[in-house]
Formats: sequence, C-alpha cells, structure tokens
Amino acid sequence: MNIFERAKNILISPKTEWEVIKNEQSTVADLFTKYALILALIPVIAGFIGQSLVGISLGPFGSFKVPIVNGLIYAVLYYVLTLAGIYLVAFVVDALAPSFGAQKDMVSSLKVVVYSYTAAWVAGIFQILPMLAILSILGLYSLYLLYLGLNIVKGSPSDKVVGYTVVVVIITIVVYFIIGAIVGAIALGGLMMSGMKGF
Repeated sequence: MNIFERAKNILISPKTEWEVIKNEQSTVADLFTKYALILALIPVIAGFIGQSLVGISLGPFGSFKVPIVNGLIYAVLYYVLTLAGIYLVAFVVDALAPSFGAQKDMVSSLKVVVYSYTAAWVAGIFQILPMLAILSILGLYSLYLLYLGLNIVKGSPSDKVVGYTVVVVIITIVVYFIIGAIVGAIALGGLMMSGMKGF
C-alpha cells in the first residue's frame, strides 16, 4: 500500500480502510518503517521551520525564534520520544483488550494506534506557520479514527468500544504530557545555556 494512498483512504473513507487494514499481513517493523517514521516527520519538520526559521509572533513585542541548534535538538528528541510513545500506547491498547471484549494481538493494536495518528500527523503541517498552528486542532479527527479502529480491527463490541476509546485517550494524554515535559525541560535547559553564553 502506497503511504499517500493509505493516508488519504484512512482520512476520507476510514470504515472501508480499517477493514482493509484489519486483513493485511503486517509486522511491527513494517508499521514503523513504511508509515509511522515517515508521517511522524510532518509535525516535527513543520514545527522546526515554524519555531526556528519563521518565528513565533509576540504581537507588539516583535517575534521570537528558537535558536536553530536548540530547535534541531528539540525536533529530534520529540520525534524519537513520539515514536516510543506510539509503541507504549499500542502496548497499553493490547493489554486492555480483554477488558473491552477485544482480541489481544500486538500487531493489530499497533495498527490501530499508528493509523489513527494519521489525522494528527497530517494536521501538524499547520505548525509551519505559527499563526496557523491552531488549525492543528483538526488532528482531533484522530480520536474518531481510534474509535473506529478499536471497533473494527480490535473487535471491541459497540457497547464497550466507547469506554475503550476513552481509556486509551486518557492514557495517550498522560504519555504525551510526560514526553512534552521531558522535551520541554531539555529544550528550556538548552535555551537557558545558550542564553548564558551570550553574557
């Protein structure tokens, strides 16, 4: 499956595409190397361009640009931890499966997590211009994709899939809050160090 075709299909006709995904033979390596590693670059590269090259407007106070080296460190760190977070969320999806009437199967759990992130990754393109970053909210469509994926691919019945989705979303928020805190602390530390060098 062509990556662009898959992304387009999962966004435009998700129910049909989840059925296709459900029956595909995939491996963990395939899901990462042929999809996640590529699409996860969209918000990372767009965010780097927006923050370090375009700059963040501070209204009447001008604009602020994250120094390029700090921006690169932040981007690489965020990228690596995001991918690790995907695997961790998939692990949780799989561990919770029996509680919500779904089948335990790590590959299908990873399919659901990886492909449901598509909307969030694609919407990340708006970070290229900080004034448009608010449009990244369109990535919330990923919640609907997750709901469908848990129902179709994982086989969680209709009366349990809403609860399954809510629990997975809460865990995902916690995981990415921790990732954001780690990346933010390192990036802030780097900014403070580069600022001190200027004195």
